Amino acid sequence: MSGFITFWSKDYIKQLNKHRDNGKLCVVYGSQHTKMPSISAVKIGDIIYPVSIKDKTLCVMARLPVDKIEPAYEYLIRETGFHYSALIPEGILIQSQGIYGQFNVFHGGSGYTDKIKLPQNIHTVLQEEDFVIKPHKFHQEPITCCADVAASGSQGSLIEERIIPIDDVKTFFFGSTKSTQKPLRLDKSGNLTSVSLGGFTRKMSESTFQYFEDLFK
Repeated sequence: MSGFITFWSKDYIKQLNKHRDNGKLCVVYGSQHTKMPSISAVKIGDIIYPVSIKDKTLCVMARLPVDKIEPAYEYLIRETGFHYSALIPEGILIQSQGIYGQFNVFHGGSGYTDKIKLPQNIHTVLQEEDFVIKPHKFHQEPITCCADVAASGSQGSLIEERIIPIDDVKTFFFGSTKSTQKPLRLDKSGNLTSVSLGGFTRKMSESTFQYFEDLFK
């Protein structure tokens, strides 16, 4: 079992608050975007902690023990009824009608009918207007487009601020192996910034992982 942190921006947390999404966390997505970085290193049984910045220090927002890892598209269709710009599996074509004509989304590409060649291996064509949205939480929609993996679980914590003293933050180490583990980078004033946290899903050292686990006891 390993622990990982992934970054939630202040703007995203504002959206969570706007939608009153402070119940149990049930999914974290990964992609190749800095807003929603890859979670390819996460395995079933690991724990993901979304974190943010509050008062220039680390703020732990939630804890999610991972029960299942699957393509984001599969999770979204099952749990929300819509794909929300997740990466589309091979063989599936999703069509929608816009002011410029028919728009097609498929694995590895998208475009208008008269501007892009469709793949030959399409076996399922879906109309966006036929999707039926299921009741779901705001955080079950990916932060940005191109979600490729969903890590979900049934034992997620409540989403709320848990502020860590900066002196404790200075003792935390992150890295894929012991030889590469480093503390979070602080600015010249000794404060934590979004640059310190964004862009990557970071694996914790054993001692850092234990500290985070103790927050939720």
